[in-house]
Amino acid sequence: MKSNGKSNILAAAVAMAVLPLFNSCLDKNDTGFDYDYYYPDAIVTVKPVGEGDNEYFYLQLDDKTKLWPLDNASHPYGEKEVRAFVKYTLTDMPSGVDGSVYNQAVQITWMDSILTKRPVVCLPEGDGEQTDEADYGDDPVEIYRDWTVVEDGYLTIHFGTYWGNTNIKHEVNLLTGLNPDDPYEVYFKHNAHGDGSYVARDGIVAFRLSDLPDTGGETVDLTLKFDSFSGIKTAPFKYKTRVDE
Repeated sequence: MKSNGKSNILAAAVAMAVLPLFNSCLDKNDTGFDYDYYYPDAIVTVKPVGEGDNEYFYLQLDDKTKLWPLDNASHPYGEKEVRAFVKYTLTDMPSGVDGSVYNQAVQITWMDSILTKRPVVCLPEGDGEQTDEADYGDDPVEIYRDWTVVEDGYLTIHFGTYWGNTNIKHEVNLLTGLNPDDPYEVYFKHNAHGDGSYVARDGIVAFRLSDLPDTGGETVDLTLKFDSFSGIKTAPFKYKTRVDE
């Protein structure tokens, strides 16, 4: 997902928190601090290719655009495919390797992974042990549309909620299969595990949607449900099953 330049201050807080994985020279402004450096250009899928001496990776910017990173001697996250924030510069260098075609070669300034998970698949009634929604919490969140997107087979969610002043770890999950009449209705759940509500903060998480029914090349409506501070809300998206090459 490419940034549209209209993200709110909560998204900026996320960007300021990332620790650059790739570093390049930084031109500072008169204040000695370049705020733009810490704001990502996009969210991408970091995809590993090959293995051993032939290992490399590329960045999937959206459903159609592949970026060829010039610094790709090895996969930064091992064999795992993850979503990530990235700061990059477009170049005129050739893109691709071994006959592969990419849309653009880029120089990575920094990159930082996003928590990437699989949804919790809920079983239909009468088919094995049932999933209890209460086990996954009902602590409220709000969803921000700046970095919340469905693309490349992932639902990436930028959410805000309250944290306490403790070391209690919050947990977020995406539940599928709860609505037998609509397999493309998913439920984002937040469990604060009893943490206090003192400080407003935000977070971001990505869920791979490959367990949803195959759309057969068609684009369908996907509905995201979540417990907000003013009750249950829904947000609509368009979804098409990812086709891997």
